[in-house]
Amino acid sequence: MAEAATLRRAVLVWLLPVLWTIALGLWGLSREDSVWRDEAATWQVARRSTVEIWHMLGNVDVVHGCYYLLMHMLFDCFGPSTTTLRLPSVLATGIAAACVAVIGHRLAGVWVGLAGGMAFGLLPAVQFYLQEGRPYAVVAAGAGISTLLLVTALQGRVRTLCWAAYGSTILLMGLLNWLSLMILLAHLATLLWTRAGREVWTRWTTASAAATACVLPLILFSRGQSAQVSWIPPLSWRMLIGPAVLLAIGGVGALLDRPRAGRLSVAAVGLPLLAVPQIGLIALSLLQPLFLDRYILYSMLGLALLIGTAIGSAIQAVRPRLPRASKGILPAVVVAAMVALLPQSLAKRSPASRVDDVLATASDVRRMKETGSAVLFIPSARRDTKSVSPNAFAGLRDIALVESPERSETLKGVEASPDHIRAAMLAQQRILLVTDATQVAKPVTAERDKTKTAVLKKYFTPVADEQARGRRVTVYQRLATAH
Repeated sequence: MAEAATLRRAVLVWLLPVLWTIALGLWGLSREDSVWRDEAATWQVARRSTVEIWHMLGNVDVVHGCYYLLMHMLFDCFGPSTTTLRLPSVLATGIAAACVAVIGHRLAGVWVGLAGGMAFGLLPAVQFYLQEGRPYAVVAAGAGISTLLLVTALQGRVRTLCWAAYGSTILLMGLLNWLSLMILLAHLATLLWTRAGREVWTRWTTASAAATACVLPLILFSRGQSAQVSWIPPLSWRMLIGPAVLLAIGGVGALLDRPRAGRLSVAAVGLPLLAVPQIGLIALSLLQPLFLDRYILYSMLGLALLIGTAIGSAIQAVRPRLPRASKGILPAVVVAAMVALLPQSLAKRSPASRVDDVLATASDVRRMKETGSAVLFIPSARRDTKSVSPNAFAGLRDIALVESPERSETLKGVEASPDHIRAAMLAQQRILLVTDATQVAKPVTAERDKTKTAVLKKYFTPVADEQARGRRVTVYQRLATAH
């Protein structure tokens, strides 16, 4: 009976966080049928053939190659939709929450595990990316699995299969996002903190080195595509406020765990998992601007573990005097957090939480177009609307395009020279322009886009204009006096 009760408790510790996190992910999953530009990249690439994806990766986005191939298979099996696009992230976040719960349970008891697992899905950064059609939540799941395997080894359950699984998980994480290899430094800190034995060190070094060696070609090749991240702003003091707050919260949780050198504890696992990726990305950003929270989403596992410790400490403090009341602490904290975060949670599930919406733009084009009219995009990256919703552009001529994104093995296609674009525009009577909404539009810098803007201003007049969810569709009619 006792063993059955213990097993039932162990299952509930991870099952409740999984169900809770998946419920949070399914809540408002379609975001009012909106898809923003990053997800549009996933959508359009996933609909290409495997050969087309492989050729494209030689020119752009090789860092996301494995994720694109995964989504290609899912789109083939279930069809392209917002559910297919985002559900893998929801399920992956549920797995990450389960790993947090199991680690907390093993190291500090039922309440710490349950609290940490429940807290993970509520973290604002996690709520944002658990509904994102990008690889960051899947990487977080890998981080949870690899950390759980490390804890298993440190608890003396060392088996070759365990280390093989550890190395394979790190490899998959690196292939999905090579910045996730910073987790190895976090695990290194845990090994130093706990004074791991020689056998653990040997096997960890072997598994880590093998995974890193396999990812190294991807790292080196992707450096040739570094222009893709040239838009990321340089590190500033303001950008350090968020990491500082997270580290302060985590530090409090670590202190409540009463950390000691040589002891495997939540602090020994959670604090490095939180701090090392944050500090590591800051250090890398001093060399090249790379500081985006999504690249280190997996560090939130460490924060959730430490929050679980803080809640578990509160329950332990209250239990001797008020045993019944102590059982209500976690539900009360979860409800209070949910209420406090409700405005933010609702905002993250609305189209306005992202910079734009390609599907809303496609609907505007479908309503405003006239067969035989031309269409232009400023910048050319806004062609993603057409790539995601080609039917909306049926009957429109993309007069600037020389090679489609598929044929050019790129994301946005290849456009003609400025002179050719000018000549093509002057041969039109009606042009639809798809661009960014006024409030988010950046100054035009490319020569082709300057030509498009100048010709429209001189020879055309706007006759219809719609701005919705970060994008703008304007219909231009040729001036009667233009020659």
